[in-house]
Amino acid sequence: MRDKLAALEARYRELEISIADPELPKDRVRYRELLQEHVRLREIMDVWGRLQSLERRRNEAEDLAERDPEMRDLAREEAKELEEKGLEAEAELRHLLVARDPRDGKNAIMEIRAGTGGEEAALFAADLFRMYSRYGEERHWKVEILDAHGTEIGGFKEIVFSVSGRDVYGDLKYESGVHRVQRVPATEAGGRTHTSAVTVAVLPEAEETDLDIRTEDLRIDVFRASGAGGQHVNKTESAVRITHLPTGLVVTCQDEKSQHKNKARAMKVLRSRLLTMEEERRQAEDSAARRSMVGSGDRSERIRTYNFPQNRMTDHRINLTLYSLDQVMDGNIGEIIEALKVTEREAKFKAATT
Repeated sequence: MRDKLAALEARYRELEISIADPELPKDRVRYRELLQEHVRLREIMDVWGRLQSLERRRNEAEDLAERDPEMRDLAREEAKELEEKGLEAEAELRHLLVARDPRDGKNAIMEIRAGTGGEEAALFAADLFRMYSRYGEERHWKVEILDAHGTEIGGFKEIVFSVSGRDVYGDLKYESGVHRVQRVPATEAGGRTHTSAVTVAVLPEAEETDLDIRTEDLRIDVFRASGAGGQHVNKTESAVRITHLPTGLVVTCQDEKSQHKNKARAMKVLRSRLLTMEEERRQAEDSAARRSMVGSGDRSERIRTYNFPQNRMTDHRINLTLYSLDQVMDGNIGEIIEALKVTEREAKFKAATT
């Protein structure tokens, strides 16, 4: 770790010289990047300096305890206090050495789709939407449906929604993958347990400055919305379908009565999907990302099982099992997310210091 800190200290000195260059602000993008890196490294250097000071003072106290019998007890007590403070500073330093994903502070776009299991999978998709909505409510996040395709008995074949608030993506990103449910469906007369699956995708909400989408690369179609929504559904061409021609990505939005609002929402989803595609391409080139202990977040990867007969939830990435599924489904997923964060942090720290 100390070799890593020495290298970061050298980089910090380089940044101080670069930022002092009066020509740098002319390149706004590079200027912003260097400032952000400088702020992060300054925080690390502050804690590193504090840790070194504590270690020096502890060594002096231990040396005094050896040399002066009259001061021995007092010096040993001081050395013990300084050692405890040093351990706290070291723990803080370990946390800071793990580079924060710059996307963690972004809002998120979530997509839940029913998979294997037909109507039962659609019902579980609705249950997951309720779970995330409850979790968001506890954190004072705003949840807004962008597009939804419901079933006659209250499920969702697909639902796309945005979640806005503080550090939304940093919490919800761990939910990407296949969620498997084991329970007796309401439509099952024989009382047999069925296994169904639902796919969840979590995308960081992209801002317009994150990537450039050319107008000529888009085909925009408008049509009459279907499903619930009132009389306007069959009379007004308010629904919008946007096709990104270079990638073939298609996004539809029909939840609003206004064509303009539906177009804006569809563009928000499209922008986030394109940004995620670009990020996945970069990660595919990074072997460390593929070895992440909490999984790649790939939608084909089974991440969690919800067993209703046993009131059990198991997260397969970290072998975490909780016998409180009823509470989990009511939105109490903070313990799971925190465990995933700790695992990822430990893996990143190990990679950063080896």
